[in-house]
Amino acid sequence: MQTPKIIEIPAKVLVGMSTIHSLVNRRTKELWSSFMPRRGEIQNRVDENLYSVQVYAPGFQMQDFRPTTEFRTWAAVELPQNASIPNGMDTILLPGGLYAVFIHKGAVDSFHETASYIFETWIPQSGYQVDDRPHFEILGELYLGPMNPASQEEVWVPIKKKSQ
Repeated sequence: MQTPKIIEIPAKVLVGMSTIHSLVNRRTKELWSSFMPRRGEIQNRVDENLYSVQVYAPGFQMQDFRPTTEFRTWAAVELPQNASIPNGMDTILLPGGLYAVFIHKGAVDSFHETASYIFETWIPQSGYQVDDRPHFEILGELYLGPMNPASQEEVWVPIKKKSQ
């Protein structure tokens, strides 16, 4: 696997739609099917990237993640501060901070391999721990759809230096 880029970002304002689900009760397809036809209603986007954001309960530890763990998932785009929001959509503030950025290559059904590497191999061997902030993926120009084996997406994991 790969060594991630370590990047510090400022806070970002995203607008979109969200749902609460788990891996057992996935609603990702339903969420994106609702959001994608409406994304054109969002004016003044920062860029063309799509954001898939996961928000876990405060204090949640990734080692406690189970297929039944519920979390909020967002389908969103980035907007400048104080932009107008279409009816039926909400905003989420991505706090600024340090992120480890990995590239997932392949269809969504192989994403568990990337996640396993990140949380079971890289994090324990790095000088970092997962921070209590949203995780997200950026679906940019190399993202070719969830079932395309040639698809690529950026996986952003919030990190902080390990406590001594």
